[in-house]
Amino acid sequence: MHRKAAWGPEGSSFLSGVGMGQGFCREAAPGSRENEGAGSRKWTRKQKMAETEDLVGLEPYSVDSDLFKEPMKKRRRSDRDQQFWAFPSMEQSALKEYEKLESRTRRVLSNTYQKLIQSIFLDDGIPNGVKYLMLLALIEKPPLDPIYIGLLGSTGAGKSSLINAIIQQAMFLPVSGESICTSCIVQVSSGCCEQYEAKIHLLSDQEWKEELKNLTKLLHGTEELGEEADTWDRDDAMDEATWKLQMIYGTGAESRKYEDLLRAKPKGKIPTSRIITLKAEEAGELSIKLDPYIRTQRRDRAEESAETRIWPLIKYVEVTLPKSALIPAGVVLVDIPGTGDFNSKRDEMWKKTIDKCSVLWVISDIERVSGGRAHEDLLNESIRACQRGFCRDIALVVTKTDRLHLPEYLRERQVGNQAIQSHREAVLERNETIKLERSGILKEKLKRKLPADSKVLEAAHLVYTVSAQEYWQQAFLTEEETEIPKLREYIRKSLLDKKRRMVTKCVTEAFGLLVLADSFSSTENLSNEHLLMSGLRHFVEEKTELLEKAIEQCFAHIERPLQEGVWMARTSYRRILGACLVRSRGNQGFHQTLKAVCLKHGVYASRTLARIDLNEAITRPMYDQLDPVFGGIFRTGKATGSALMPHIDAFKHSLQEKMAEIGIRNGWKYDSYKKSFLIQEISAILGGLEGYIIRKKRRIYESLTSSVQNDLKPCYEEAAQITGRKACERMKDIIRRGVERQVAEGMFERAQERMQHQFQQLKHGITEKVKASITTMLTLASSQGDGLYKDLADVKSEYKEMEKLHRSLREVAENAQLRRGMQDFLMGMSPSKAGPPK
Repeated sequence: MHRKAAWGPEGSSFLSGVGMGQGFCREAAPGSRENEGAGSRKWTRKQKMAETEDLVGLEPYSVDSDLFKEPMKKRRRSDRDQQFWAFPSMEQSALKEYEKLESRTRRVLSNTYQKLIQSIFLDDGIPNGVKYLMLLALIEKPPLDPIYIGLLGSTGAGKSSLINAIIQQAMFLPVSGESICTSCIVQVSSGCCEQYEAKIHLLSDQEWKEELKNLTKLLHGTEELGEEADTWDRDDAMDEATWKLQMIYGTGAESRKYEDLLRAKPKGKIPTSRIITLKAEEAGELSIKLDPYIRTQRRDRAEESAETRIWPLIKYVEVTLPKSALIPAGVVLVDIPGTGDFNSKRDEMWKKTIDKCSVLWVISDIERVSGGRAHEDLLNESIRACQRGFCRDIALVVTKTDRLHLPEYLRERQVGNQAIQSHREAVLERNETIKLERSGILKEKLKRKLPADSKVLEAAHLVYTVSAQEYWQQAFLTEEETEIPKLREYIRKSLLDKKRRMVTKCVTEAFGLLVLADSFSSTENLSNEHLLMSGLRHFVEEKTELLEKAIEQCFAHIERPLQEGVWMARTSYRRILGACLVRSRGNQGFHQTLKAVCLKHGVYASRTLARIDLNEAITRPMYDQLDPVFGGIFRTGKATGSALMPHIDAFKHSLQEKMAEIGIRNGWKYDSYKKSFLIQEISAILGGLEGYIIRKKRRIYESLTSSVQNDLKPCYEEAAQITGRKACERMKDIIRRGVERQVAEGMFERAQERMQHQFQQLKHGITEKVKASITTMLTLASSQGDGLYKDLADVKSEYKEMEKLHRSLREVAENAQLRRGMQDFLMGMSPSKAGPPK
């Protein structure tokens, strides 16, 4: 059943985005009430249930439907306890309380559903809109969305080794050594299955054809170079294109035409489903099966297996572990290559994967953390993800910290007065030094790009120093000193916090629904119902107009930095473009790379070189001016004039206060169903806007680069066609002239206008959603006056039960707070662990 769709694409309140007219924009079905004449016969029960199916696009529900049967009853107690294995006892207690609350809430909704389903859908006198909304209200809520933790790092940084240590499976994912891992994304999570499973998703036939065309264009561009081609080193783009074609089609494929390769049979076996599923009883068994697919062998190997040959087609890999005592279900660790991919679909997935991660760990080994362009690029990409995506936390994870040459360290040591007695002491001292230095640098970088009160700046740990090798060997560091347990603790606390927020929302919204359902059997104050709701509607209209003006003023803060950014971009684009196009070695090894950049409209992602993005580079001065203000608009912290969410919160509180005031003035009891329902639903509706805003802000943020890329597309395409002598310089000239022409015609000004237009679209989207949702809420709340209360079953017992559950939310929160305090106290009293014996 399509249950999730019933909750709307925004995943907010059951009313969010649903209008009375929106739910039934369909043609009248033959035999439906819309086509019935006055003398039509009464419908049978079967026909009415069929109308229900047509009504909401779901299968018809019978009275004994098992949609809401409590899943916990079907589990053995041992299975139920196993899902909390990853948590210490105190955290387990909190999770079990939340699970119990959620389970009981779903059971109450199930009982309510069973009582109301017949009286709602088998009574022709009840308006269709109310039928739709009531079923929408009682449909099963979607499960908790996973927490995506992205590990972003270059090849060899230690991402796979770190994941192996966190999941307690040595050598499970292949690590970089003599062989190089592919650039595909690998997602690792634990589930409720008993087996180890991997799903390898391949590019579709059309996606591969697109890449094949670009690869052959890249390679055949040197055919007309003649002797000049022999003077150039083969560059990275050309080497990778050659390797990919040879892997798929065999030796000599790099010299064949695109049309010829389309007809050629690949050397590896490619399933028609484009998904390869691997299963195993043991981790080692799955690792052996998975290894050929996600590890690319050395290029000088004479033979390759059929599995290894299809690695250029791999889009991403999903690995599911059985129930884990270390990683809780609901967490996905994502191994993200640091630079993206030459294939458009894989590169787009690279961006989207980064943006959907709520946590990003930038992985850098101890020898590269103090410098290097790749490391800085990854940090900048993570900060941009905070601006445009769901990311709320960034940390630098320094790997391979066990690597230390003691005599050299002692000679260069400039900190501390205490003499170093051992390798362990030197490693721990260096780790603390790195944390202090890199935390300060990272914090300053974040402050330049994000608001000063961003939550990421308040994080307890911005830098972790880990050693996966010492985690397994413990030759001189304890398990705790490797900081792998600290990362696991972070994962557990993140999931526990998300579970708490989800259950709180679930119970609160369910209580609002039961308040409403119970209200339909009440006759309280029916006489002045219409007057009250008319007054509320008028008040909502006035406040919505004020909200629209407040949003307009909020978005106006972007105008000045955009104008300054345009000026900065106009004065610096020649210098920036020159730095991108000029190489210290001249054109050696750069011709085909530049061609690849043009084929992909200004962007080239390689597995071994730093990412090249000409569009982002020449718009960077605009973003430098924009970033602090943009982050301020979408901040969720303190209320300021430029922040959007505080305006929405103020709007919410004004409506809730007005409803409470009307309730008291007009005789609603303090705990009246009407006041409770309206106040809670206002919270749910406006709370759901946050997800909508986050999804829209990515498009807004990227509008500058996408606008510039769109304007420069003709010159990129022209440059990509250049072949023959002096091709590299001719391509550069075409790009330079194209940029000059577009700048003269107002390229940066157009980018500014497009971003401002995106902000206006967001403003209209917010106000329209608010109007539609609140109008629907008030309409449903006023249905009591339409005689509906006479026809519905009594749900007072369910209402009382839900009231108890809603009240117990505070008790659960207080218990969790007490447990945290006790845990902190016990941790503070426990002696620190010594290192392993020498």
